[in-house]
Amino acid sequence: MTYDWSVVWDHRFEFLNGVWVTIILAVSVMAMSIPLGIGVMLLRQCGIKALEVIATVFVEVFRNVPLLLLVFWAYYALPRLTGASLSNVETGVIALLLNVTAYNSENFRAGVNSIRKGQLEAGLSLGMSWSQAMRKVVLPQAIRRVVPVLASQWVSLFKGTSLVSAIAVADLAYVGLHLRGSTFRVLEILTALAVIYWVLAYPQAKLVDWLHRKYGAQE
Repeated sequence: MTYDWSVVWDHRFEFLNGVWVTIILAVSVMAMSIPLGIGVMLLRQCGIKALEVIATVFVEVFRNVPLLLLVFWAYYALPRLTGASLSNVETGVIALLLNVTAYNSENFRAGVNSIRKGQLEAGLSLGMSWSQAMRKVVLPQAIRRVVPVLASQWVSLFKGTSLVSAIAVADLAYVGLHLRGSTFRVLEILTALAVIYWVLAYPQAKLVDWLHRKYGAQE
């Protein structure tokens, strides 16, 4: 069997475009999921039963449904339910956002629950409202504690974006699978795809390790 690795170099710009789309997807979803996750977490602890139930159902549904199934649901079912015409990219972003927001909500809830109740009570005793005490006293400490977990969530999201290739979003995985079919160089293309993902994800994983050591040592 002969190998032709030049096919990877010949299609380098397609791979680079796929990398760019993957990065844009991951950054966009993470940027939106952090404030949304905080919002869902606050709803779960606001003391209003109806809102707490809605937020809990949201988290439990979108955290436990397989992400690939969620991608297909957003692609096929969401337009029927809402009547909205969504592009493949918009659909992929929504599916990823629902999943990551649910996880981030739990991450922030764990961070808030790790802060002593006396911190919140101290804020209330100073005349702050519950929302002010959460925003100015509890959340800054909680966010600092969940930074390593958010970093881990980012790495998972970065790799999870590959699932949107199932609905023809032109991310790195889609480009690789498309080139596999068009060039018939399965081993070369898939190996290159794996190497690119590793090169991108490995430094991120090492950064997560460093954040765990840095922030874990301060707790």
